[in-house]
Amino acid sequence: MTLPPRSAQRQEDTWDIASVFPNIAAWETEYQSVQAELPAFQKFHGKLNGPTILAEVLDASFQVIVRVQKLSMYAELLTSVDASDEKAAALISRAATLDGQVGAALAFIKPELLANGAEKLALWTSSDSRLAAYTHYVEDLLRLQAHVRSPEVEELLGALNDPFATTYGVVGSLTGAEMRFQPATSSTGEEYPVAQSTTVPLWSSTDRETRRTAWENYHDGYLAFKRTLAHNLEGQIKQYVFLARAHGYRSALEARLAVDNIPVEVYHNVIETFRRNLPTWHRYWALRRRILGYQTLHTYDLYSPLTTKLPALPYTQAVDWIAEGLQPLGDEYVQILRRGSLHERWVDIYPNQGKRLGAFSSGCPGTHPFIFMSYDDSLKGMSTLAHELGHSMHSYLTWQTQPLVYSKYSMFVAETASNFHQAMVRAHLLRTHPERDFQIGLLDEAMNNFHRYYFIMPLLARLELEMYERVERGEALTADVLNALFAEFLAEGYGSEVEVDAARDGITWATFGHLYANFYVFQYTTGIAAANTLARSILASQPQAVERYLAFLRTGNARYPLDVLQQAGVDLSTPEPIEATFAVLADYVERLEQLTSTPE
Repeated sequence: MTLPPRSAQRQEDTWDIASVFPNIAAWETEYQSVQAELPAFQKFHGKLNGPTILAEVLDASFQVIVRVQKLSMYAELLTSVDASDEKAAALISRAATLDGQVGAALAFIKPELLANGAEKLALWTSSDSRLAAYTHYVEDLLRLQAHVRSPEVEELLGALNDPFATTYGVVGSLTGAEMRFQPATSSTGEEYPVAQSTTVPLWSSTDRETRRTAWENYHDGYLAFKRTLAHNLEGQIKQYVFLARAHGYRSALEARLAVDNIPVEVYHNVIETFRRNLPTWHRYWALRRRILGYQTLHTYDLYSPLTTKLPALPYTQAVDWIAEGLQPLGDEYVQILRRGSLHERWVDIYPNQGKRLGAFSSGCPGTHPFIFMSYDDSLKGMSTLAHELGHSMHSYLTWQTQPLVYSKYSMFVAETASNFHQAMVRAHLLRTHPERDFQIGLLDEAMNNFHRYYFIMPLLARLELEMYERVERGEALTADVLNALFAEFLAEGYGSEVEVDAARDGITWATFGHLYANFYVFQYTTGIAAANTLARSILASQPQAVERYLAFLRTGNARYPLDVLQQAGVDLSTPEPIEATFAVLADYVERLEQLTSTPE
């Protein structure tokens, strides 16, 4: 298996990056334009004392913020498909510098705005039509007023965006461009390249030796740099702890959740509810071991297919099935999705040399909601596409509806739309494809997806909380400490059914760049819980369920995440949706038990 170079990809199989900037020269022109306009904000200093000028500076600030987002996104798209592109890496660094400059230039706005007082601000937002759009934004600032520092301090903290971006850049360069892995070897001696974009297909191989060597060699690549990776992540955590303390929060967790008005209990609910429901996972590991016929199940066996009797699933067929599964949302929704997937080149579809691991949706107002992935003609590939299309449709509808101030929805709701797509498509295919092997393959993919996001992610959330609490106590985070902790958590999660390789499984934390976005991973669990709750309501044809869901997608961050989800029909302030989704998981396990209990 040889990966093609980026230059060999057909244009129609790649995203339309030229629609963002036609070339790097155009990017440079925009960069210089934004930089040249920043001094103009000086004229507003000390003058935010009326609704007209306040609306003017807020409009201008969000416009420049989105322009920087566009510059950063373009650089990210370039490096994602070719990690060796040094020119693109330089653009990322420069975009981070500009982001820091913008943060410093705009830092005076919040403290000066708040200095007008709640009564005056309420009068202005209720009487001035232009400022009325910022009502929720102003109310939110007032809620957090105790944590806003003086203009001078906020300017200094804003300028830290640039140097603080270095740690994420380091891990991206190390794991995406410089880290090398030994090839996997099959039971017949064939070699396959191990790279960020090939790991999932190799781990899903029907040949156990291919899986074992791919898994071990990939994790050995990370173990070779374990000290660097641990030290770099510790640096990132210390940055977040510093910023939390600088803004007067008791902990980094409180600081992060306060942004979205989420009680810290929601985070603890995830960890506690997950641990209570581990018997469901133990039941599944035992079933997987029986189906595969192994005396001992290893972590490199967890993605081994439970059936080999599945046809190849071309990209266009995957789009068709996704569209069919989402038809309950209406023709307009489905046509937008199909147009983006098949005609407007939202998606960078296939793997190539230098393409990084994983998948994501990225964009900003004024661009397509682009999708990065490495499609492989499988149910897994279809599921990933459905997931990312959920993000992209969420973004698309938000950008079509909301002003710039509310166009970037909270990460807390981000994983709802993506997992909603998967739940809807899965339910459609389970209903319309009764063939035994197809059902096994579909449920196998579902369990693999849940394994990553409803098993690994809550374990990472548990590790993340432990890491931050240790740093806040002044303790050091070493690679050996992190590896031992995560190996311990995995052993509890897998129980007696899966053999844990303490070293290689322990380093799993380092393979997730998600940890550089503080307290992000727990939101996969809440997102899946919300998604399955909302999907069930639509599949059950509950009155107004579709309308409420589409309204959720269009809200952006014009309301607090818990409130907008509750309006859509799910209450994540309690553990109930997480518990209910574990019932969905248990149902999948029971279905698999029934399908595999008797011969064909």
